Amino acid sequence: MDGIQKLLVVVIVVLTTLLLIVGLQVALIFIDLRRVIRRLNGILEDAIWGGGLIRPEKLTGILEMFRKKKKKEVRVKGNIQ
Repeated sequence: MDGIQKLLVVVIVVLTTLLLIVGLQVALIFIDLRRVIRRLNGILEDAIWGGGLIRPEKLTGILEMFRKKKKKEVRVKGNIQ
C-alpha cells in the first residue's frame, strides 16, 4: 500500500472510533434526559394532586388565560390580512 492509502485507512479508523464515542455519549444524554423528565413529572404530579402546592383550578385558569390570549391574537391577525 502507498503512504496515501495507509493514511486514508488511519483516518477512516479514527473517524469511525470518534463517531462511535459520540453516538454513545448522545445515547447516554438521552437516557439521562428521560430520567430527568420522569422525575420532574413525578414532582409536578405530587405538587398538583398530592401536596396541594398547586391547585388544579388555578392551573386550568392560567391555561385558559393563555388560550384566550392566543384566540385574540388569531382574530387580530385575521382582521389585518
